[in-house]
Amino acid sequence: NELWSLLEFLNPGLLGGRKSFEAFTRSLERGYAPLRRLVRPFILRRMKTDPALVPDLPDKTEIPAYCPLTPEQAALYQTQIDTLHAMLDEPDPAARLMLILPVLARLKQICNHPAQFQGTDDYAPERSGKFLRLQELCASIAARQEKAILFTQFRSIIPHLHDLLSGVFGRSGLTLHGGTPIPERQGIVTAFQKESGPPFCILSLKAAGTGLTLTQASHVIHVDRWWNPAVENQATDRAYRIGQHRNVLVHRLICRGTIEDRIDAMLTEKRRMADDLFSGGPEQWLMNMSAEELKDVLCKS
Repeated sequence: NELWSLLEFLNPGLLGGRKSFEAFTRSLERGYAPLRRLVRPFILRRMKTDPALVPDLPDKTEIPAYCPLTPEQAALYQTQIDTLHAMLDEPDPAARLMLILPVLARLKQICNHPAQFQGTDDYAPERSGKFLRLQELCASIAARQEKAILFTQFRSIIPHLHDLLSGVFGRSGLTLHGGTPIPERQGIVTAFQKESGPPFCILSLKAAGTGLTLTQASHVIHVDRWWNPAVENQATDRAYRIGQHRNVLVHRLICRGTIEDRIDAMLTEKRRMADDLFSGGPEQWLMNMSAEELKDVLCKS
C-alpha cells in the first residue's frame, strides 16, 4: 500500500487502481521481479553497505540470542494462547486485528518477564529466561570492556533492565525514552560517547529510532521485537553509522517456541521483500492472513 500510494502521488496511474494493484501483488507467487522491473526506473536507493559510498564502514553481524521460557512464563503464555483461539474465529479481518493486537502485546510482555505482564515490581532474573540470557550476554560484553545499547518498546521495563545491568557491569548506565526532556538527550549522548563514559544505554525504540549517534557501542541488543524490520534497523543504526570504527554485533533476544520465534522467521522473509518493495508495517500482513494462517503462526507451539 505504501508503494502504491507513493507512486500514485509521483506518477498517477503507473500501478493502476489500488484494488487491481493488490490483486496483482497477490498473484506474484514466484517473487516480486515483475513489479521490481516496473518500479525500478522511478526509485533510486542507496545503502550504507555499498562500499562505493562508505568504504570504511566496519562489519555488522546479526546474532539471534535464544532464550527458554521459565515454567512460570510458559504457564502464563499458554493462558493467553487459549484466549487467543476464540478471537481468531472473528470473520471480519479488521475486527479480528483489533482483538488480537492487545493479546500479542501481552505475549511479548510475558516473554520479557512475568512481572511486566502482572504489573508488579518483582523482576527477579530467575523468573525470566530472557533476563537470565541478557545477564549472561552482558557479562560477556562487560568482561571485554565493551559498550552496549539496548532497545525495548516498553518504557515501563527500562528501570528494571537498568537495575539488572548495573549489577552486571558494576556501574550505572544511561536511559532514554519518550519522557526524557529534549535538552537532556544531547547530554546523554555526549556522556555515552566518551570512552570512559557509562558502559550501557537503554532506549525506548520509538524515542531513539532516529537522530542519535551512539558509535561508542559495539553491541546492539533488541530486548523485545517491534516486528517491523525497518524500525529495528533504524534503531540499530544509532551504532552502525558513519563514525563507527568497530565491528557491530546485533543481538536479538528471541524466546524459543513462542510468537517471537515465529515472527523472527517471518521477518527474515519480510526483509527480503522489503529490500525489493519497501513494504509497510506488520498490521498489514496480519490483516491479510486467514484465520487458519493466524492459528498456524500464533498458536502452534
